[in-house]
Amino acid sequence: MARKTKLIVDRDFQIGEIDKRVYSSFIEHLGRAVYNGIYQPGHPSADEQGFRRDVIDLVKDLGVTQVRYPGGNFVSNFRWEDSVGPKENRKPMLDLAWRTYEPNTFGINEFSKWSAKAGTDIMMAVNLGTRGTEEALALLEYCNMDTESYWADLRRRHGDEKPYGIKLWCLGNEMDGPWQMGHKEAKEYGRLAAETAKAMKTMDHSIQTVVCGSASRTMPTFGKWEYQVLNEAYDYVDYVSLHQYWSNRAGDTEDFFAGSDDLDDFLHSVISICDAVKAEKNSKKTVNLSFDEWNVWYHSNAADDKAMEEQPWRRHPHLLEDIYTFEDAIMDGLALIKFLQHADRVKIACLAQLVNVIAPIMTEDDGKAWRQTIFWPFWLVSHYGRGTALVPVLKGDDHPTSRHDHVSDVEAVAVMNEEEDRLVIFAANRCVQDPVEFTADIRGFEGYRVLDFEALESDDLKAVNSEAGEVVKPMKRSDAVLDAGVLTTMLRPASFVTIVLGK
Repeated sequence: MARKTKLIVDRDFQIGEIDKRVYSSFIEHLGRAVYNGIYQPGHPSADEQGFRRDVIDLVKDLGVTQVRYPGGNFVSNFRWEDSVGPKENRKPMLDLAWRTYEPNTFGINEFSKWSAKAGTDIMMAVNLGTRGTEEALALLEYCNMDTESYWADLRRRHGDEKPYGIKLWCLGNEMDGPWQMGHKEAKEYGRLAAETAKAMKTMDHSIQTVVCGSASRTMPTFGKWEYQVLNEAYDYVDYVSLHQYWSNRAGDTEDFFAGSDDLDDFLHSVISICDAVKAEKNSKKTVNLSFDEWNVWYHSNAADDKAMEEQPWRRHPHLLEDIYTFEDAIMDGLALIKFLQHADRVKIACLAQLVNVIAPIMTEDDGKAWRQTIFWPFWLVSHYGRGTALVPVLKGDDHPTSRHDHVSDVEAVAVMNEEEDRLVIFAANRCVQDPVEFTADIRGFEGYRVLDFEALESDDLKAVNSEAGEVVKPMKRSDAVLDAGVLTTMLRPASFVTIVLGK
């Protein structure tokens, strides 16, 4: 008997408006993300500022709205003032996070110009590991203030008359992690984050701040950390950060795909903690979520650990250069569906990272840039997932995996765009062996028809893209039938589809 799943959506049952910042990414001074990634003077595609135009074109195509910078673990022993101004006067540094040599020839001056060309906003991180409130205020003044004061004047002397106007600021990175330079206990960090956010918002009323949640859900202090930090900082912050990476080291693909259920639990847990602190403080303010690091990451771990130990202090070495498979793309698609299912609270999400380092875009040092498999689910959702997320009522078959019970065969969500009179359904089949007959009841959208049907499908779960060719990419389908307000199609095993409907 064929496996079946039914989706029911109605325009009046809404989760919430999708924040465009859910389609953000991340650039850290790590490996070849910056150098020979977005910035490579002398490359055939480089512009007059050394920015690779082929990379900028792919970033624009991907639909990235905002980029988090400059870290990541890198930020926790970073002296930002050593990376601005005339390049001949900048101070190189040894980055302790990734044990590499940082020449500081690319900094916030360059990144602000790159972001303008790429059409992205900036999500800036401050060092609350080895530094503190004073240094964060100096950076904010340098970036955002149009005053006759030291750091704002210094920016002008460096050639940038107008402020950068950065609206979103991360208060450190993964401060609960023992690997972090300047690692802190929850109350200690919470107090520092509160005082830093308070001071920064006194200087610039227009900014929003993100406080560090746990580095991952598997941290022994998860939950308690969020509660204690928010108890200190709730009144001064707007978002709490979440980080999560997935792996399939065991080669168990169905259990790998079931990781989206764990993601759902993670989101519910942090939302509950935020609301518990809100209730305890009798606050009218809601703190929302910034999922500012997420991706599949495991392919290069062993090689990276060996390289950092045996060959430290190299310039932009090849680190964290995972080559992604077809199944990794499906997992990323599942994560994006989960973010849209929580659109009322997940307001920011950063695919980590953007170029070369666990990234959808790869570059050859002397060659072209190309798209990894994971480029495509992000591309599909960032292009079509604009509007209002609708409550997905899903009924259908499920299956067990090695570590999960009752895993629904299909995950799905629908997005309504009233301005464009359009409805988009994103669906993923988590069954590795079996197709699923998928129906969607959309009788509330009278007069709609199928306008486009894009599918990520492959018979090879381990298929990869490369400079030589992009074998994994969306394929057009035309076999979705819409009759009397009910859409019917087949979802191939381990697949991700985007169905666009409208008048």
